[in-house]
Amino acid sequence: QKSHNNITTLRVRTVKERVSIIHTMVLYIIGLGLGDEKDITVRGLDAVKSCDKIFLEAYTSILGVDKTKLEAFYGKSICIADRNTVESEAEQIYQPAKSENVALLVVGDPVCATTHTDIMIRARDFGVQVELIHNASIMGAAGCCGLQLYNFGHTVSIPFFEENWRPTSFYPKIKYNRAGGMHTLCLLDIKVKEPDFNAMMRGQTKFLPPRYMTVNTCVEQLLEAEETLKEGAYSRRSLCVGMARLGQPDQCIIAGAMEDLLKVDFGEPLHSLVVCGPDTHDLELEMLKQFMLENNQYEA
Repeated sequence: QKSHNNITTLRVRTVKERVSIIHTMVLYIIGLGLGDEKDITVRGLDAVKSCDKIFLEAYTSILGVDKTKLEAFYGKSICIADRNTVESEAEQIYQPAKSENVALLVVGDPVCATTHTDIMIRARDFGVQVELIHNASIMGAAGCCGLQLYNFGHTVSIPFFEENWRPTSFYPKIKYNRAGGMHTLCLLDIKVKEPDFNAMMRGQTKFLPPRYMTVNTCVEQLLEAEETLKEGAYSRRSLCVGMARLGQPDQCIIAGAMEDLLKVDFGEPLHSLVVCGPDTHDLELEMLKQFMLENNQYEA
């Protein structure tokens, strides 16, 4: 009986161990923050080190360092997940997490792009356990310019205008925000690994060079939208804050009238812009002074 009990106990433990192993396989979606390889959280780093496969999402944003620095710091090999992988072949990321730990590294925070939300939903539908590990993102870091985060309204994306495609879907949201006295964070377009259709027509597979929208281009497009729609959402003299490379040692923040930012060189990407609300608080203006262009004449 004692021997039988021992065998029974051993079998129960073995089953539990197997169930435990199956249930600990995880797809980690890990925020990397905004700076460099050292911005990952301790929890995030522990998760990375536990993973068998690691992907770096390189479609919705870019980090201030390349993947070789990440690999050296994490002690792991990293596979780049480009636009095609993320949009069309996402199963390559989440399906292996049925049998091994997988990490998807995301610049900023995992929940700031619908692309990552889609991967989470698909992974869970496939029966994969998903765990999020958060980090700093532009959505919070934008407050470093001195504008209060609770005074922000809708966040908008500004796409590159093309010859025959000049969308203004951002315009009514900026108008709505300013009508309510709220600021608008504008996230600027990124074009990475875009197909070269001229080359494709010649039977060649080629990609266009990466493009990252600047504050200057964003302002040009905002002004064009106002000139086209003429609804008074903002003006050339509206107060704006241009920001570049937030979270990095050489971050740049400059405030001034919208049209004055056209002339400012903000340097390397990534850039973003805040269109301030018409009732910017005195405390916010006091904080903005350190970033304000000289002799600037903005209108509230």
